[in-house]
Amino acid sequence: MAMARDGWLFVGPALAVVAIGGIVWFTGLRIFGGTVAVLGLLATVAFAYFFRDPERRSPNDPNAIVATADGKIVVVAPNPDGGTQIHTFLSVLDVHVNRAPVSGIVTESTHHDGKFELAWKEEAGSQNERHDLVIESAYGSIHSAQIAGILARRIICRPQIGDTLEQGERIGMIRFGSRAVVIAPAGFEPVVTLGDRVKAGETILARRL
Repeated sequence: MAMARDGWLFVGPALAVVAIGGIVWFTGLRIFGGTVAVLGLLATVAFAYFFRDPERRSPNDPNAIVATADGKIVVVAPNPDGGTQIHTFLSVLDVHVNRAPVSGIVTESTHHDGKFELAWKEEAGSQNERHDLVIESAYGSIHSAQIAGILARRIICRPQIGDTLEQGERIGMIRFGSRAVVIAPAGFEPVVTLGDRVKAGETILARRL
């Protein structure tokens, strides 16, 4: 399985620790060197697993909005400005590569500083650091957001205003447990419920009536 390129920032140093442990082991400090090498190897495996980037097959359906993140649905509720907001909670065990919910042109890509509350708390959706993305699709503007959690201190969102995205295309990631939000506009009916497990780029969250 492929690894997201952002993972090398963590996997690289972990591999360096393995190498250092091996060098120390060969100098004669075998217990210390072996311990360092094993810890480095465990960290390498853990980071490689976290930053895994499996291939996904998008439905390529203009009448559907797909999940932007892997995880569990924790909110399906009316949005104050209309439509329905759908929140997905990502644990540290979920794939953290995020994908475009629809095909269209990026009209907004904005980072907002904020708190780092636990991502499963309801207030995290409005108070935590976040990055908002708006895609103008064939059926109107689709809003999505990447929200940081207590462990997620780095949101990566690569699309820029004017970029054209395909449904299911990789758009970035959130490092370590977090939350993702999609706002389905009026005219779309949610097809997921609380507790459902979803996959980014594949699972349909809402469908046009």
